[in-house]
Amino acid sequence: MIYYRLIMKIRLVIFYVVLFAISGCIYAGNGEKEMKLVIEKGLGRAIVQAKRMACSLLERKERLPRSIGKQGQLSTSDARAWTSGFFPGLLWYLYEVSGDDSLRIYADDYTRRLEKQQYTTDNHDVGFMLYCSYGNGWRLTKDESYKKVLLQGAKSLSTRFRPTVGCIRSWNRKPWQYAVIIDNMMNLELLMWASKNSDNSQFASIARSHADVTMKNHFREDYSCYHVVSYDTISGRPEQKCTYQGYADDSDWSRGQAWALYGYTMMYRETKKQEYLEQAVRIAHFLMGHPQMPEDKIPYWDFDDPDIPNTPRDASAAAIMASALVELSQYVNELFSNRCLLFAKEQLKALTSPAYLAEPGTNCNFVLKHSVSNKPKGTEVDKPLTYADYYYVEALLRYKQIVLKEK
Repeated sequence: MIYYRLIMKIRLVIFYVVLFAISGCIYAGNGEKEMKLVIEKGLGRAIVQAKRMACSLLERKERLPRSIGKQGQLSTSDARAWTSGFFPGLLWYLYEVSGDDSLRIYADDYTRRLEKQQYTTDNHDVGFMLYCSYGNGWRLTKDESYKKVLLQGAKSLSTRFRPTVGCIRSWNRKPWQYAVIIDNMMNLELLMWASKNSDNSQFASIARSHADVTMKNHFREDYSCYHVVSYDTISGRPEQKCTYQGYADDSDWSRGQAWALYGYTMMYRETKKQEYLEQAVRIAHFLMGHPQMPEDKIPYWDFDDPDIPNTPRDASAAAIMASALVELSQYVNELFSNRCLLFAKEQLKALTSPAYLAEPGTNCNFVLKHSVSNKPKGTEVDKPLTYADYYYVEALLRYKQIVLKEK
């Protein structure tokens, strides 16, 4: 009788294990189907909007889309703006997923509008400008003219590095002696690419130095980060830690935290340095567990704004986070990987909902609504932003290719 009961218990345990496994498979299957629909909708809408945008500026050869102005009109920039590379990059991503030759032609046209920026040495945004545009163009076409621009751009960016500090200088503006902003982590990918595609290993050395010094000085004990750290040009030590776009010097500006997450995830991919992965995981823990993170996972523009919940969300921060989390999920253990993917999934579902995804022909042909550029300065608050669209589509593509295994 004892053995009989034991056998029955074992059979019961096996039954529940199998039932749980089957239920998990069914849930996973339903979740996969749901995300396929989300991705199909998001990418389809992005293609419609991007084509309309490209057509609208086709004859204005010096202009690129940026946001919506105060009067509700399309706001554009010339190629010198830090945002100039995102729309060409968006077009390349959409060409990649669709194979539509008209998107390739548009992408090439808008990419070449940035050609002169390969010689830019007065700011750190060369990586944003060129790697999103020419970088994606090179990846998909192997056009040698794109490669030349990228390598020259890396040389120009490198001129802003000072060994005394160990970082690439972001801005020349006062009151800072040597300003380095967390956004600058995103420009390191150009240097890592250039090191692999040339005989100049110094590019990678500069990128690693910048990442190491930033990791040491930009982060607080909870792995949130400052926006700006200014360094003393003689000693190389930090002389000021503050913000330019956040609510306060010690606040958690959401897009800054997203830049940090993306930057260290990317640097781990490029170097396989364990410290970078550990840093990315800590930042991810901080963000995903933040007590002020809204239920739909689209963060407020700053987690410490006292007007929460009556303050704008930032879709661009969510898009950057989602893209980074999908990549990070590939480098960590299964439990944390699943947590990253679930969080990114919820963000992409929210961004693809009517609350954030623009209807065709609206929103001045931007894809996403409700982002924030610089609330303290009143610049592009609760507006579409070209980089929100870029990272949203990148996140959709990453989820499609990495998680769903679809090309």
